[in-house]
Amino acid sequence: MRLFKYLGKHLGAVVLVFVLLIGQAFCDLMLPNYTAQIVDVGIQQAGVDHASTTELSAATHDAIAAQLSGEGAELFAASYDPTGNGTYALNAYGESHRAELDEAVALPLVTQFMGAGSEIDENLVGQQAIAAARAEYAALGYDMNAMQMNALMFTALKMMGFVLLSVCIAALVGLVAARTGAKIGRELRGKLFAKVMSFSDAEVQRFSAASLITRGTNDVQQIQMMSIMLMRMVLYAPILAIGGIIMIAQMDVSMGWIIGAAIAAIVVVVLVLMAIAMPKFKIMQKLVDRVNLVSRERLTGVQVVRAFGSQKREQERFDVASTELMRTQLFTNRVMVFLMPVMMVIMNLVSVVIVWAGAGQIDAGNIQTGDLIAFITYSMVIIMGFLMLSMLAIIAPRADVSAGRIDEVLEAEVSIVDPVEPATPGKLSEGSGVTIEFDNVSFRYDDSSECVLQDVSFTAEAGKTCAIIGSTGSGKSTIIKLVERFYDVTDGAVRVNGVDVRDMPLHDLRTQFGYVPQRAFLFTGTIESNVGYGEDDPDEARILEAIDIAQAAEFVESKEDGLESEITQGGTNVSGGQRQRLAIARALATDARGLLFDDSFSALDYKTDAQLRRALAERLPGKTQLIVAQRIATVMQADKIVVLDEGRVVGQGTHAELLRTCDQYREIAYSQLSPEELEGSAQPASLSEGGDLR
Repeated sequence: MRLFKYLGKHLGAVVLVFVLLIGQAFCDLMLPNYTAQIVDVGIQQAGVDHASTTELSAATHDAIAAQLSGEGAELFAASYDPTGNGTYALNAYGESHRAELDEAVALPLVTQFMGAGSEIDENLVGQQAIAAARAEYAALGYDMNAMQMNALMFTALKMMGFVLLSVCIAALVGLVAARTGAKIGRELRGKLFAKVMSFSDAEVQRFSAASLITRGTNDVQQIQMMSIMLMRMVLYAPILAIGGIIMIAQMDVSMGWIIGAAIAAIVVVVLVLMAIAMPKFKIMQKLVDRVNLVSRERLTGVQVVRAFGSQKREQERFDVASTELMRTQLFTNRVMVFLMPVMMVIMNLVSVVIVWAGAGQIDAGNIQTGDLIAFITYSMVIIMGFLMLSMLAIIAPRADVSAGRIDEVLEAEVSIVDPVEPATPGKLSEGSGVTIEFDNVSFRYDDSSECVLQDVSFTAEAGKTCAIIGSTGSGKSTIIKLVERFYDVTDGAVRVNGVDVRDMPLHDLRTQFGYVPQRAFLFTGTIESNVGYGEDDPDEARILEAIDIAQAAEFVESKEDGLESEITQGGTNVSGGQRQRLAIARALATDARGLLFDDSFSALDYKTDAQLRRALAERLPGKTQLIVAQRIATVMQADKIVVLDEGRVVGQGTHAELLRTCDQYREIAYSQLSPEELEGSAQPASLSEGGDLR
């Protein structure tokens, strides 16, 4: 079972809990024995628990001595000393041999009490000897009521002591188990988070974001709860059951077959229920994934849902996923509900059979009423131990499924990893820019048979601006992802300053670039924390400069809290253009020597676009810029423009060169701008308009 390996890392806590549980089981198992003493000794025997009394009259002493011979006579003579008051008192030797002395004096004492010639039942000698001992105490003037109350109080105090000790141990066990379970949960969440952070886009898509969230929350919680139950119940149940069996064996009661039959019935019931419920447990977590996925999509795309009036359709979609989960949970819950009454029936039947069989044992004088009560209690303890194990046997599969799902993530092979022997790029630290080279690069996604890029070759020179343009789906964004090594090329090579990116440590590679994704994403926090995200200790002056270059200074200053203004998750409390400019500022605030813009100007108007590119050229000279764009106006001034069409390079050169030589570029250009604008004789009509395209 996978759960045990998590507990194995906390062996010290498990051993401590095991020792404590032995102590708790000892305390709990002593209580039925004391209950029997209260009934048998305290009530039925009026506090007298030994046939050998602590004091004997001279007449009784002489009568018993006369009936004994051999070792019995020697033991009796050595156990009592005369007091000088006409009585004999039990000495220390007799106290230490009380059990043998009880057996030796029982029959002579009964004979003395009942008179010679009386009919004595050998099976009832023990009980008749106690009655004779009570009569002897009464004859000597002892207060029998006080003796009885003393016996009851003494036994009750011992029971209270064991109860308090058991409660303290149980509380300590609960504390240790809870802390251990919490540590296991924390460790698993940490490992899962670290593993997921190392995933490339391919692994994230393979598992899906919704499933990874479920595995990091619901599945970890299942394991945490099960770990606590394993320490508190699974360890305790066999200890309690074995202790109950030992206690029953010491009672020498021939009714063990009843317990054996009850355990066999429990095992059969559990096996049948497990066979029915196990398949449902295996699919339950997948259904939780499904509900999480539908909920996440609904919340993320709530504006689209409302815009198209699809609330009812989405509600029905959620209801389907939720209903499937509900039906599965109802099925497993019904199994659990069915288990308890069946177990109660078994336990009640066991009690009835024990009382029926025990009545004959009491009638025969083999046991007393208290012994029967203790036997019933120990039987229930044993059955409850197996009952706890059986219930966990049904609950555990779900936690085991969760453990399997977590192990699936932890053991997943990451496709993008640091090289075993990383190359040392000699020129990587030279200059303020980097050279990016694509050498006959082809790329396909794992689940696709068609190449997204095919035989792509171009070079973005250090300190220059290289733009990538093409129709939708031509592979522009894939180029940026290959530079950052979010994916590895299928064929060919991507080089940075002459070094294959696959031979560079990921940290060294990615610190060379400031990356602005196609979808601008902001984190929960402030403007300052988002813009300074790429540095461990961001400098405020650099943050302000990056914001100014990104043309975001005006709207940041307009906010009451300035840099300390709150940003909600995903940046949903700012406009699309503001979000995009803050994402650009985040890349500019780093020490990156290359800037990767993945269609990062689409939410900006022409004027802001032009001002931002002008600021980049004037205030960050020498940095390499690789720009993916849809708009001709964004790439017109680039030092090199690479035109993609269906994953192939169909043209390279400057704006003017491509207008003359590349049909695809010319078609895109004339679809967006007039001939005058393309020739540079006029600016785009919207250049004079301010604001954001939201």
